[in-house]
Amino acid sequence: MESGEAVSLLGERGLCQFKSYRRRWFLLAAVCLLNCSNAMLWLTFAPVADKTAVYFHISLEMVNWLSIVYLLISIPFGVVATWVLDSLGLRCAVILSAWLNMMGSIIRVFSVLKFLNVGSQSYWYLFTGQCLCALAQPLIIFSPTKLAALWFPDHQRATANTIASMSNPLGILIANVLSPALVPEGKHIPLMLGVYAVPAVTACALATVGIHEKVPPTPPSASATTSTSQPFLAGLKMLLRNKPYIILAVCFGGGIGMFTCFSALLEQILCEKGYSNEFAGLNGALFTVCGLLGAFLLGLYVDRTRNFIESTKICFCLSALASIVFAVTSRFRNQAVMLAITSSLFGFFGFAIYPIAMELAVECSYPVGEGTSTGLIFVASQIEGVILMILLQALTVRVSEDPSSTCALDQDGALDWTTPVLVLAGLCSAMACFYVIFFHTDYKRLSAETNSGDLAKAEDTATADVPEA
Repeated sequence: MESGEAVSLLGERGLCQFKSYRRRWFLLAAVCLLNCSNAMLWLTFAPVADKTAVYFHISLEMVNWLSIVYLLISIPFGVVATWVLDSLGLRCAVILSAWLNMMGSIIRVFSVLKFLNVGSQSYWYLFTGQCLCALAQPLIIFSPTKLAALWFPDHQRATANTIASMSNPLGILIANVLSPALVPEGKHIPLMLGVYAVPAVTACALATVGIHEKVPPTPPSASATTSTSQPFLAGLKMLLRNKPYIILAVCFGGGIGMFTCFSALLEQILCEKGYSNEFAGLNGALFTVCGLLGAFLLGLYVDRTRNFIESTKICFCLSALASIVFAVTSRFRNQAVMLAITSSLFGFFGFAIYPIAMELAVECSYPVGEGTSTGLIFVASQIEGVILMILLQALTVRVSEDPSSTCALDQDGALDWTTPVLVLAGLCSAMACFYVIFFHTDYKRLSAETNSGDLAKAEDTATADVPEA
């Protein structure tokens, strides 16, 4: 559909009165808590991978699969999630994801309950719980853009999307800090699993009891009146023919995949050079906190200026530079300050792109539904993330035991991550260059809203000029 047709969709509702409701903030809070909880459950074991392997008598590769399963499951289920969000609505998607998330967190706890006597099957309870949480992830990851479009006025959309989207890296931050703090020794893993189940249960209760409506009674903006105007399959076909959208999906899908790998493998990358789990957790925390700050500031800036493309291109290039510095610095010992700085910069510029890129996906693909346009990028990111996780682990090299290493070593020794981190930095730089050179698009949704507003003013003026009978 051309942009002129998109404008006509809004023109039909040009005289509609718009209204925003205070309960939109409750919806935003529920989605944020659910998104945060799901991210915590995803990366529960990554900061304490070595202790988890020892406690459950499994290999590090099996621990990594507790994270990789999120990527694998969300690829096929991501398509289903886009259909659920755009066809059945936001309420159904949020409540379904809340129950899946809660059930997964509870099943994980079963793996460490003594009276169940699961024995050697404990790992598979963990894995099953992770699978249920992984099913919830696409539904909740896709929701922020839909929530912002349906419930928030146009001048608050980018900010609302940023807050809801950044609750996911906030969960990553909490996992990076909380897991090492809760598990100084492997015997404390049952406590960690119990603590992580609490937010999941709370989020499920809030979503189930507090979310009653599929859409607000009166839309908050012109584009919200046509938020699901395109059937799912028709919208999917439009996206696959949209060149700017394909470029955005490949580049930012790859960027999300790289951030996934960085978060999941950070502890293993640093421990071989003598950095502790606590320091790896601190780096993960700085990476996320600075990312949250960057995303918040960029969201406010873009809400006021509408400079989506310029902002994402600049931040993508700066995050690529930060990834190069981190790749080099992480290969040396006793570089704690430099590693902390580069992790902070990598997060500040890299995370800032995410919510703006999701808004940009809606802008360049309008009037396709928000769930479909953001969902396809997420599916692409999971595919690229799986490929990267497998590739990076394949590029590691076994090295003999080093007295300065802080890794909990198995009988085969530690892993050297020099080649993988350099490959990761190279891929990040290549994608940044490709995006800067080839991505160009119009802001279709903003243009449609502007033209709709002009049409409404023209009709009001014409009505005022008609003399009374």
